[in-house]
Amino acid sequence: MTASPLIPVPIPDRVAAMIGSCMPIDILQAEVDADCAIREVYRFRGPLCNEDRADREHALSALARANKILAAYNPGLIITTGPTY
Repeated sequence: MTASPLIPVPIPDRVAAMIGSCMPIDILQAEVDADCAIREVYRFRGPLCNEDRADREHALSALARANKILAAYNPGLIITTGPTY
């Protein structure tokens, strides 16, 4: 038997607020920062000009900073960019 792929299930806003209320504010901010940074990283595709490359590197550094905070709190919270091709 093979494992079935995981299907993301949306969390109701009230449940997310309850979970968030149990976490320190700096961890919540790091989670938001990491989410924004990963979206910014994925925005850049294809051949990049120097300015786009610098913006992508800036987003990657913001992701690294946020992940450092998240990993100190709980290593399972880090966000990765996945494989790059």
